[in-house]
Amino acid sequence: MGTKEEAQGTLSSTDFGVAASAFILNWNTVCSSFPPWTWVLSHHQVEGYLSLENMLLSSTQEEHGELSCPGRGIHSHQEDPIDVDDATLVHTNPCKVHYYDLHIIYCNSYRVPVLYFRAYDSDGEPLEFDEIEKDLPAYSKKALSDSKWTFITQEEHPYLNRPWYKLHPCGTSEWMKLLFHADDALAKTGVAIELYLVTWLSVVGHVVGLRIPFEMMKQL
Repeated sequence: MGTKEEAQGTLSSTDFGVAASAFILNWNTVCSSFPPWTWVLSHHQVEGYLSLENMLLSSTQEEHGELSCPGRGIHSHQEDPIDVDDATLVHTNPCKVHYYDLHIIYCNSYRVPVLYFRAYDSDGEPLEFDEIEKDLPAYSKKALSDSKWTFITQEEHPYLNRPWYKLHPCGTSEWMKLLFHADDALAKTGVAIELYLVTWLSVVGHVVGLRIPFEMMKQL
C-alpha cells in the first residue's frame, strides 16, 4: 500500500525493506537468466542492502556499452531496441570487459535509496573514475552534467568500509514524487511501495547502463 511518506517521494526504512523484497522477487522472476539481486544483512543482522554482483560492461571504441551478465548472448545495436526485452544490452566486438558490482542502500538522512557501485577489470584491479566514465553509456554523460541527483562521488561504503562510488541522493525525493503523482493508477491501485525501487532504478540505472525491462512493471 502507498504511504504518506511515499507520497512525498521518500521511504521509511521499513518500507525500503518491503520494496526490496518485492524488487528481488520481481527481478529474479523476470530476469532469471541474469545474476540475481540479493539481500545482504549487516553484521548487526537488522539493517541490510540490495546487492547485484559481477555484471559485465563491454564497450567498443566508438560506442559505450551497457551492463550485462557473464555468458549472456551479445545483442547488436542494429536491432530494433523496442523489440529487445532484455534487462541490458552489450555491444558486439567488445575491446574490453569490465565487471560492476551494484548495491542499493537506504539513506536515513534523505530517506531514499542510493546506488553504490564499483568497477574492476578481469584481473580484479579497481578502475579509476576516468576509466569508468569512458565506459558509461553516452546518454549518462549528459545526465551527469545536467542533473544534480546524478552527481557521482567516491565515499566509504556504509557497510563494507571501503571506497565505492555512489550517485548523490540530492533531489531524488523530488523527482520520485513527480513520477508517482504523474501516474494516477498508482494512487488507485495502492502498490506504490512495491513499485518504488523498480521506478527509481529505471531512472538511476541508466547512469551506469543498467536498463530495467518493461516486464518488471507488469509483474506488480
